[in-house]
Amino acid sequence: MRPTQQLHEHGQSLWLDNITRSMLDSGQIQKYIDTHSVTGLTSNPSIFDSAIATGDYDDAIRDESERGLSSEDIFFNLAIADLQRAADLFAPVHERTGGVDGWVSLEVSPLLAYDSAKTVEAAKSLHARAQRDNLFVKIPGTSQGLAAIEECIASGVPVNVTLLFDADQYSAAADAYLRGLERRVAAGLDADVGCVASLFISRWDVAVATTVPEELKNRLGIAVGQDAYRTYRDLMESERFLRLANSGARVQRLLFASTKTKDPTASDTLYVAGLAAPLTINTMPDSTLEAFFDHGAVGATLARDGEDCDELFERFAKAGIDKKALAHRLQEEGASAFATSWSDLLAKIDAQTHSPREAR
Repeated sequence: MRPTQQLHEHGQSLWLDNITRSMLDSGQIQKYIDTHSVTGLTSNPSIFDSAIATGDYDDAIRDESERGLSSEDIFFNLAIADLQRAADLFAPVHERTGGVDGWVSLEVSPLLAYDSAKTVEAAKSLHARAQRDNLFVKIPGTSQGLAAIEECIASGVPVNVTLLFDADQYSAAADAYLRGLERRVAAGLDADVGCVASLFISRWDVAVATTVPEELKNRLGIAVGQDAYRTYRDLMESERFLRLANSGARVQRLLFASTKTKDPTASDTLYVAGLAAPLTINTMPDSTLEAFFDHGAVGATLARDGEDCDELFERFAKAGIDKKALAHRLQEEGASAFATSWSDLLAKIDAQTHSPREAR
C-alpha cells in the first residue's frame, strides 16, 4: 500500500494545492484521484498567477477580453471554469462521503482581506456563479474576515478559512463558524454548511530559521500544528458544538496548509509525516504529493493532548521567539503576499489582452 493510501487509512484527507488548465486537460488531476488518494483541491492567487504565466490561458484570455471584460472578471471566469471541472472530478468523492470530502476552493480577491461587507458580497456572488455544491469560497481569517465568515456561513455559503497561523487564530475562525451555524439553527435553517480552517505550517520555520539554535530548526511548524489539533479536538468535544451537531451541524475540519518543506536540508515530506491526524486535511503541491507517494512514511498520528508542543514553545520563547506576535506578523505578511500575487496576475491578464494574438 502506498504511503498516500496509508495516510488516507489513518483518516486524513490529502488534497492537491494546485490547479492549471493543462493539468485538467491532460488528466493529471484525475490520475492523482485514481492513484494518489487525492480527495480534494485548493487554489490561491499565487497558484493562478503561476498558471497564467505558463501561457496555457493566452487564447482564453484573448477571447474573454474581446467581450470587453475587466481583468478581474476575466480571471474569475477562467478560474471558475477550471474549478467547476475540478469540482466535477471530485463530485463522486463528495457524494460517497456525504459531503465530508471532495471539495475544491476558490478565493475572493485578496484586496478584500480587510473589508467584511465586500468580502461577503464577493463570496456570495462567486459561490452562486460556480453552481457547485462542493466548492468552498476562501476567506482570510483576519479580524475583518471573521465577520464575513460568520455572515457567509449564516447565509449557507461554504467557506475555507485561509491564512490562519496559530491555535488562537484557528479558535477565532471556529467561533465565527459556530456563530454562523447558531444563527441558522435559531432561524430554523439547515445547520449542515461545509467549512474548513486552513492552518499555515512551513512559514513558521522559515521565519525563525536564522534566529534559533540548530536543535530547534524545522520544529516550530509541527508544534503549532500539534497545538491547533489539540484545540480542534477540544472544540469537537465541547457542549457548544455538540448542541449544534444535534441539529445536524458538522465540525469545521482542520486543514494543514503550506506543507511543502522549504529547507533543502530537511525531509521533503516533513510536514506530511509529522501532521497525520484523523478527520483533518493536508493540502500539498504536486512535488510534495509525489515525494510522499514515492517514499513517505506514516508514523503515529498527532497526540490528542498536543504532546510536547508546550515544552517546545517554552524553548522557542527562551530563544527570543514571541509566538503570538509572530503569528500576527505571518498573517499580515501572508495577506500582503496574496495581494501582490493578485496584482501580478491581473497585470499579466491586462498585458495579454492588449497584445495581438499572433504575437504570443
